[in-house]
Amino acid sequence: MDLANPTRFVGLADKVVPWLATIAALILAVGLYMSFAAPEDFQQGITVRIMYIHVPFAWLAMMCYSLMAASALGTLVWRHPLADVALKSAAPIGAVFTALALITGSIWGKPMWGTWWVWDARLTSVFVLFLMYLGIIALTRALDDASRAAWAAAIITLVGFINIPIIKFSVDWWNTLHQPASVFRMDGPTIDPSLLWPLLVMAVGFTALFFTLHLMAMRTEIRRRRVIAMRRVAARQAERQLA
Repeated sequence: MDLANPTRFVGLADKVVPWLATIAALILAVGLYMSFAAPEDFQQGITVRIMYIHVPFAWLAMMCYSLMAASALGTLVWRHPLADVALKSAAPIGAVFTALALITGSIWGKPMWGTWWVWDARLTSVFVLFLMYLGIIALTRALDDASRAAWAAAIITLVGFINIPIIKFSVDWWNTLHQPASVFRMDGPTIDPSLLWPLLVMAVGFTALFFTLHLMAMRTEIRRRRVIAMRRVAARQAERQLA
């Protein structure tokens, strides 16, 4: 596969990133306009507008980790040359989206629940996801051996993937303050279309933003590794000349 070649991948990323960034900006602009033009909720009032950023952040927090799990399989099973790059590059982005989901959720929860935080199943499992992101980031930076770091990060990522279905179904398995699923349901969404469409547009916009950031991060990581490799080669050549 051509994209397995890091050089070709970087070349493609250089072409795709500007277009993808433009698309993300346009979709988010439209989504923000639709969000502010959408009616207020009859129960939550104007605070419902937090939903248009909180829900996409929460979705992307889980989607990013799922992508990392797929990349982990690419490292352990198929030994794809870009799998570890994809995993390592996605972790900081996923951590930021998860942190934003927790922050906006707390802001939304204060007027709805009367408190910034409760240790219910959904919030706790998302907080665990945030800690897992931080752990993977710390692990990849702590080990000097790139191969060992890649394998260790891949194994921990796959083990931690069990938390994703827990986050998704926690509101169904346990009695929580967090509202149950209202978009992806077997019997269809329970949100009124006037609120649903802005939410979906914002979700698409933030997804395009995520892939823009991920491609940029992967491109940077590939170039960083090349610089490290070049420095090591130069150091070895210098040692040979001194020997």
